[in-house]
Amino acid sequence: MGWWQVSADTLARSRFVLSPFAETFACLKLLHAGVAAHPGERAWLEAHLPGYRRRLAADPVTALLVRCGLGRDWIADFLTPTPRAARETFEEEVARVRAACPDRARAHLTVSLAGPLPAELDRDDLPERAAALLEYVWAEAVRPTWPRRRRVLEADVVARATRVSRDGWAAVLDALRPGTRWLGGNRFQVNRHAYPPREISGAELAFVPVTPQRHGWVSWEGDERYAVVYPCAGVLADDGARPVPASLGALLGAARARVLVLLASPISTSQLVAVTGQGLGSVGRHLRVLLDAGLVERRRAGRSVLYSRTAAGEVLVRAAAGGGGGTSVRAAGAGEGEATADGAAGGR
Repeated sequence: MGWWQVSADTLARSRFVLSPFAETFACLKLLHAGVAAHPGERAWLEAHLPGYRRRLAADPVTALLVRCGLGRDWIADFLTPTPRAARETFEEEVARVRAACPDRARAHLTVSLAGPLPAELDRDDLPERAAALLEYVWAEAVRPTWPRRRRVLEADVVARATRVSRDGWAAVLDALRPGTRWLGGNRFQVNRHAYPPREISGAELAFVPVTPQRHGWVSWEGDERYAVVYPCAGVLADDGARPVPASLGALLGAARARVLVLLASPISTSQLVAVTGQGLGSVGRHLRVLLDAGLVERRRAGRSVLYSRTAAGEVLVRAAAGGGGGTSVRAAGAGEGEATADGAAGGR
């Protein structure tokens, strides 16, 4: 397993970071895999996979670069620059991919391949080709929905920060993504691969959510910056249609019924805003009515207030669902999320 030695001070200074570049790279990985984790990702792939495949079919060198760069167990480091600022733009990060040294890019590809570089990739324009492909994915498949993706990712950060205050860092690190867990003794397992441990005490450490559900990685830049990219909470990322019984919508109103259906597990107001796309004032009014009716309860967790259905709310939703018929509610964007990427020496 790969693990990092992390001092208490480094963990205390760590931060959650949103990055449009990381979201774009995660979406590139999703396009490359072509396998959806839920209905929302399936719809996103149906919309964008044909154009992506046509682009690579017309550019076999870039297609080979993608296959080699994403590797099996290791991503070519030059493809995943570690964020340097909390609000670094996509253009700023992709510029670092484009500026990568060609010799360094080829060396990183041999690591991701775990073997010799194909002759077709023995060229100096690999960073430019990688940057151009990422710009294509950003422009065509990510940027149009970035504001919504950002709200989903911000909601995930709120949920993680709330859990840190309630349960501590160990519980949060255990649940980041498959393969991560707190080992004790200041050791943080970052993946299941047999990589040498790294001492990162004193470095900057960022945790970066992305919406694609099976795609995460780690990276670092020298000894100064480290990042763990992880899939955001499924309740936020899943863009599948959540059924709202027509009878429940008729009783409560469609928007209010949507909120009640989403409260199967505790969610904060900001998360509800992100998932439903409703304004903060509207969500607050719906919650007040549901609270007064005894269908919803709330509890404080650190600085956040979490809402969930009461037993009466559960009975009402189940009874309405049993009556058949209904409309569908789409949660905020699967495959629509983003987050910051990793660094000049990353892996998975």
